[in-house]
Amino acid sequence: MKKHWDNPLEHAMPATARVPASLRIGGVTVAPATVLAPMAGVTDTVFRRFIRNASVFSSAVDHPDDVNAEVSNQQSGCGLIMTEFTSADGLSRMRESKRRRYLTFYDDEHPISAQLFGSNPATLADAARIVQDTGFDMVDLNLGCPAKRVVSCNGGSGLLRDLPLIETIFRTVRAAVTIPFTVKFRLGWNDNHIVCVPLARLAEDCGLNAVALHARTREQGYSGQARWEHIAEVKAAVAIPVIGNGDVRTPEDACALVAKTGCDAVMIGRAAPANPWIFRQIAQYTATGRYDLPTDQDRYRMIRTYFAMLLAELTPDTSRSPAAEAAGKMKQFASWFTHGVPGGASLRKSIYEAKTGAAILDAVDRFFSREELPTQPDREPESEPAGTALCIRA
Repeated sequence: MKKHWDNPLEHAMPATARVPASLRIGGVTVAPATVLAPMAGVTDTVFRRFIRNASVFSSAVDHPDDVNAEVSNQQSGCGLIMTEFTSADGLSRMRESKRRRYLTFYDDEHPISAQLFGSNPATLADAARIVQDTGFDMVDLNLGCPAKRVVSCNGGSGLLRDLPLIETIFRTVRAAVTIPFTVKFRLGWNDNHIVCVPLARLAEDCGLNAVALHARTREQGYSGQARWEHIAEVKAAVAIPVIGNGDVRTPEDACALVAKTGCDAVMIGRAAPANPWIFRQIAQYTATGRYDLPTDQDRYRMIRTYFAMLLAELTPDTSRSPAAEAAGKMKQFASWFTHGVPGGASLRKSIYEAKTGAAILDAVDRFFSREELPTQPDREPESEPAGTALCIRA
């Protein structure tokens, strides 16, 4: 996944529209109307709960137990969280013990939706039943992933070239489960094959409860500008809720997306790991027209908290210790969490070079304990050191 945006547009506070306070997807209330997007290699249970607790990162660093307090959706500002996308074929074949690794969630994550990808209607239906039986509030179908290894199996955005097969999948999965069923998709395969409006109408006709549109084509990947006008077209075409996605980096962007498209909710993807406070900021901005920016101490607390959560969650496998697993994940997230941090390049370098979790924490402590931190954000490097790219879990 591309971490940065191409020439992002700046949006002023809209005169009228705000992010809605809530929406209903089937029998589930999403309040506020903001959604953490499913992101491969990112939105595991640790990151999801990390986002849910982001509202307490601004508390004093001297009170680390605060992150264990129960945080409501309204407090966190995130109304719905979603899992990484999971292979329906793999889920239907794997042992139950291994399923738990991919479908682990906790009571404080509700409402939560599990996202599946695949192209076989019966297999997707089986996987959807597993999701429902596991206790998820919703199930979502991925028609948006542009990755070659997914598209080559006719999954993700590869299916956008076959609306009749999508219809069969919609009807088969819808018949298999009673929980809300949604779909996330792109505009189409390329500019010559824009199918977002007929696909949304098809979803509504097949009994799906909501649609989420990432306003780029498969060919675009994550480059160029998201074309919000197509979200407006989809909203005008269907009566079920429409969730807008694409180029929402700031609270101003979120409100502008609602103002320009009339969408019912806003989905946040790669802005969330770069700024875990964004959901709380959107809620503040919607309510007051202003929002708090994180301090250096907030960022320090955030990085340390995430690492502690990783250590608490990860379990050893046959080759690596929990500490090694957590250290690897922390290195993966280093470029996200230090995005825009003054002097962040030096912190990233220290994190990448560290051999253990303790060494990473020492590097973080040293960086944030300096009496004077740099005042200018770093320019982001063209590429990260080898081994730090986000992986796709299939």
